[in-house]
Amino acid sequence: MPLILEFKSSTFSVPVLVLSSDDLPVIEQRLQDKINLAPEFFKNSPLVLDLHEINKQGYNIDLVAVTEIIRKAGMFPIGVRGGNAQQNKQALELLIPIYSNHIGGVLAEAQKPKATEPEPKAELDFVTSTLITQPIRSGQRIYATGDLVITAQVSAGAEIMAEGNIHVYNSLRGRALAGVQGNTEARIFCFDLQAELISIAGIYKVSEDLDETSRGKPVQIYLQDQALIIKDIVQHH
Repeated sequence: MPLILEFKSSTFSVPVLVLSSDDLPVIEQRLQDKINLAPEFFKNSPLVLDLHEINKQGYNIDLVAVTEIIRKAGMFPIGVRGGNAQQNKQALELLIPIYSNHIGGVLAEAQKPKATEPEPKAELDFVTSTLITQPIRSGQRIYATGDLVITAQVSAGAEIMAEGNIHVYNSLRGRALAGVQGNTEARIFCFDLQAELISIAGIYKVSEDLDETSRGKPVQIYLQDQALIIKDIVQHH
């Protein structure tokens, strides 16, 4: 009898939307602002909704309204994690699976302002780096809240995204978006530029716009006067 179907285990990255406010208009605006930074990355993307933080703060979220906001933004909710019993029941009624808390990645946070608390005078931000040593295959999406360091190749059809810098110590054939929160100082470094799209802080070039002299070479990419600059990395032997 011929094989009709088969279940296989697989690992893939899915953006996770972490909510910390029940203010639906704010959530909708913050989500759209995030998507506007890299619309092609988020277009038709699956999304997991994380309710852990909002439940910890004691807010009551309208799950139906939130899923409508997500779908209106062009994304597809495929799971809920961190929900209480009522929220999990509601998610299943919406045909959305319940996930554990082990799915990585963060897409956005919608913070509710607290008027009664003074603004802190100073705050330290510790930027973390995400290291990936496995090849990024076609169809995979990776999001890093700090710098993203990849020591294996990034295949065509893959998308990598970082709020900080991107380092690819191998071939870069997919899409690379650095500084996605508007960090114009972010850079992209790779050993072999064959990208389908490169972007820093929302300013991008597609493969057809890349200078042929830069292809297949070690390069760094940065912003200068709102234009992407691709510069060869000189290798010393």
